[in-house]
Amino acid sequence: MSELQIVTTYAVFAAVILAIAFNILDLALAGLLGVSVLIVFGILTQGDIINVVKMSGSTFALLFGGMIVARTLTTSGIFEFLGALFLRKTRGRGKRFLLGLVILVAIPCMFLPNATTVLLLAPIIIRVAAVLKIDIIAPLVLTAIISNSAGLLTLVGDPATFLVGTSINMTFIEYFKRVSAGGLVSLLVLIPLLPLIMKDIWRIELTLPDDLKGETFKRPWLSVLSLGVLGIMVLLFLFGEFLPTSIVPASASIIACSVALLIIYGAKVEPVANVLRDIDWKTIIFLACMFILVEAFTKTGALRGLSSHMSQWFGSNLVPLAFALIVGVGFASSLLANIPIVATMILLVKGYLISTEFVPEDALGVFFTDWPPVTLPVFVAMMFGGTLGGNATLIGASANVVSAGISAAHGRPITFAAFLRYGLPITVCQLAASALYVWILSMVVRS
Repeated sequence: MSELQIVTTYAVFAAVILAIAFNILDLALAGLLGVSVLIVFGILTQGDIINVVKMSGSTFALLFGGMIVARTLTTSGIFEFLGALFLRKTRGRGKRFLLGLVILVAIPCMFLPNATTVLLLAPIIIRVAAVLKIDIIAPLVLTAIISNSAGLLTLVGDPATFLVGTSINMTFIEYFKRVSAGGLVSLLVLIPLLPLIMKDIWRIELTLPDDLKGETFKRPWLSVLSLGVLGIMVLLFLFGEFLPTSIVPASASIIACSVALLIIYGAKVEPVANVLRDIDWKTIIFLACMFILVEAFTKTGALRGLSSHMSQWFGSNLVPLAFALIVGVGFASSLLANIPIVATMILLVKGYLISTEFVPEDALGVFFTDWPPVTLPVFVAMMFGGTLGGNATLIGASANVVSAGISAAHGRPITFAAFLRYGLPITVCQLAASALYVWILSMVVRS
C-alpha cells in the first residue's frame, strides 16, 4: 500500500469511531460510509471483501440464527410470562432487580451467543423496569455487559472465546476445567460494583400491588415448540461436532432458525416475512462494516510489524505476553469488533510461539493439538481480553450494539458516553481480575 492509502485508512477508521462516539452519525451509516471511502480509494478490493466473508461468515450465521429463534420465542408469548415472574421476584426492590438480572442473563449466556441472549431477555427487562419506574438505559447496558461477561463461562458462550478455543482444539470439558472459573470471577466482579455505579436503581424500594398476577402463555403449544428448538440448538452447540455428520455451532444456528421459521409458517401465526423484517439488520450491517474496516487496517502492515517485534519484546517470557494481550486485545476490542481482532492475534501469537520454538511450524495447521501447557495462559488471556474488552464501549461487542438498538426502538437511545460511564469502570475491574486469574493459571500449568 502507498503511504497515502495507509494514511487514508487510519483517517477513515478514526472518523468512523469519532462519528459514532459523538453521536454524529448512525452506527450503520458511519460504517457504510467508511467502507465506501476505502473502496473508492482502491484500498479495499473484491478479494478483501471475500476474505472478510470467509472469516466472519460463521459469526453472522450464529447471530442471524439466534435472532430468528429469539423472534420465534417472542411470538410464543413466553416473555410476558417470564417478565411477570421476574417482577414478582423483585418485590419492588432495586437491588433484587439488579442481582436478579445477573442471574437471569448469565444462565442462557452459558450456551447462547450473547447478542441472542440480549434479544431474548430485553422484553422482560423493559417490562419490569417500567413497573419499577426505572429508565431502561442502565438495565440494558448492564444486560449487554453481563451477557459478554457470562460468555466466558463456557466454550460456546462467546464467538471470540469459541474462536480462540477452537484454534488450539480445546474441548468443552478442557475449557470447563481451565477457563470457566476465570469467567465466573469476571462475572462476580460485577456485583460489588452495582451499588456504586447504579446506586439510584439499587436504592429503589416500591410496594407492588398485592394482587399482582402472572401472565399466562398466549400460545402454550408454540411456546413448547419454540423452547424445543432452542433446546436443540443448545445441544447441537455442545455435541454437534461429535455426531457422525459434524455440525459446528454456525451450522447448528442455521438449522435451528430454519426449523423455527418452519414452525411459524406451519402454524400460520404470522407471515414469515414479518419475522425476517423484524431482524436487527442495522446491527448486522454495522458489524459487517467493522469487519471490513479491520481488514483494511490489517493491510497497512501494522500488525505484521507487531509480529516481528513480539519476540524482541518478550523473548520466551509468556506471562508478560499474556498480560500484554489482556490489555492490548482488551483495548482493541473496545473499539473494534472482537472477532477480527482475536482472529488476527491468534495468527500473531502462533507465529511468535513458533519463532521462540515453543511449538513447531505445524502449529499453524488446523489439526495441531500438541500445545505445551505453558502456552495455555497466552490463549486464555486473548479470550479474556477479546470478550471483556468489549464491555467498555458502545461498539465493543455485538451485544452492546443490539442492546442500544432495542433501547433506541423504545425511545431511549444509548449514547457512546452513556455506555462508557457504566462500561469502563466495570471493564477495568474485570480485566484486572482476569490478569490475576491468568497469573495463577500460569503458576498451575508450570507446576
